[in-house]
Amino acid sequence: MELHPILDPTNGTPLYMQLYTYIKEEITNGHLQKGSKLPSIRVLSQHLGISKNTVETAYQQLLAEGYIESKPRVGFMVQELEEPLAPQGSQIDVLPEAPKSTPIRYNFRYGHIDLDHFPMKTWRKCLLAAIDAERSELLWYGDRQGDIGLRKEIQRYLYHARGIRCSAEQIIIGSGTPQLIGVLCQLFDLRHDAVALENPCYNVIRTMFQNHHFSIIPIDLEEDGLNIDQLQTTNAKVVYVTPSHQLPLGMVLPIGKRQKLLKWAQQANGFIIEDDYDSEFRYGSKPIPALKALDTEDRVVYIGTFSKVFTPAIRTSYMVLPQHLLERFHERCSNYHQTVATVVQKALAHFMREGHFERHVRRMRTIYAKKRQALIEAIREYFGDQATIIGDKAGLHLLVKIKGKDTIELVQKAEQAGILVYSAAKYWFGNNGTPPPYLLLGFGGMSEADIRAGIRELKRVWEI
Repeated sequence: MELHPILDPTNGTPLYMQLYTYIKEEITNGHLQKGSKLPSIRVLSQHLGISKNTVETAYQQLLAEGYIESKPRVGFMVQELEEPLAPQGSQIDVLPEAPKSTPIRYNFRYGHIDLDHFPMKTWRKCLLAAIDAERSELLWYGDRQGDIGLRKEIQRYLYHARGIRCSAEQIIIGSGTPQLIGVLCQLFDLRHDAVALENPCYNVIRTMFQNHHFSIIPIDLEEDGLNIDQLQTTNAKVVYVTPSHQLPLGMVLPIGKRQKLLKWAQQANGFIIEDDYDSEFRYGSKPIPALKALDTEDRVVYIGTFSKVFTPAIRTSYMVLPQHLLERFHERCSNYHQTVATVVQKALAHFMREGHFERHVRRMRTIYAKKRQALIEAIREYFGDQATIIGDKAGLHLLVKIKGKDTIELVQKAEQAGILVYSAAKYWFGNNGTPPPYLLLGFGGMSEADIRAGIRELKRVWEI
């Protein structure tokens, strides 16, 4: 058999690749049938006037991909190929184009931050300063618990801002609160430690415990937070709470209930997970001390995050472990690596050390307070007594109940008009019946003008 490829040494493609492509196409087009014997390497190299290495490289690629096989004392033979999925020349059905979605005009999503006031120039300088660190520190995983400089800055901040006394050795840095919850799940006893959760609660955290196969016990909320009497009737050994700003209902756990909850942990030999996700943003009064600040028995795991107060892009959260759980962490997680980039940790430590972080928090508290007020005033102006506002004293979101309206229908109508609002139903779980018809409106990522315009447009769309 003779092969007659046209090889061009000037077209930039290696000769072996041109030969390989030619033979492959001859096989796939059916011009070279199964069992056909290819010329030997020596014969083909002489016939085409190219080196043996070129022919051998092309054949080796065809062998690797299964187009040919090499038989001892026979040579190279063409392999049998399966029938193509679509016959040559046939037309493949073209799926119809998806309908174009309505452009988003206003997005009341919770979790968005104010981009216009992010200190980008300062953050860039901190990143550049972090890059100047020792290569041995910068280009490695870093300390399993997190950069010691950052942990010391967090320790200082927690004492001044949240009244928490802890050591840097108790602090664990992680790439987001769910990741840290995943670590905690490995420090508890899956067989015996049932987990109690506020109902409603942050659905992502609930999913983390479910995925780690913990028994989950829903605990109802009262007007002032967790129903601790109900908690005391359960066999739970761990309870997850958001005491400074309940997610999503927004109430604050009063001092009496905090003390009662701490007493439960002591008597049950259990632990409290305090998720303090946005306590910096409290309007009308100063942030109240953390539950961890009252913890004299070392029963509270404190979790904080930079996602709301700074930016979620750096994926950095932290937790303060009680000594007993810290010992378990060292025993069970000794082979784990740190999950937050070293350069990010060092830049954040620099940002905090220079005082930029606390200045940023103060500035954003003022900005978010104005946005919150703009949202409340717009709701009252356009909806009047048709809307009930819930949980507006802190954080970056509030709940709204529209009288006599179905939440799903409201969400759909808004989306059709290019406005995104969100049902709060996903936060409820268990067998408590239908979740209340609450809409969750975030305001962090919107301007005051867009907040007012969005609510005005919702009035029109919802025909209220």
